[in-house]
Amino acid sequence: MTVDKIVHLVAGIMILVSIALSHFVHPYWIGLAAFVGLNLAQSGITNFCPLSSILKKAGVKDGNCC
Repeated sequence: MTVDKIVHLVAGIMILVSIALSHFVHPYWIGLAAFVGLNLAQSGITNFCPLSSILKKAGVKDGNCC
C-alpha cells in the first residue's frame, strides 16, 4: 500500500469510529470526526499531512492513490 491509500483508509476508519462512538458512548465523540475533517481540509490546502510524514519516515512507499 502507498502513503496516500493508508492516509485515506485511516481517515475513513477514524470518521466511522467517531460516528459509532458518538452514537453508542457519548455525543462529544463527534468532535473526533470534526478534527479529522479539519485535518483533511488543512492538508488539501497546505499540502502537509502529519500522518503521511510519519509513514514516509517509516519507509512506506510514496505513490499516487488515484
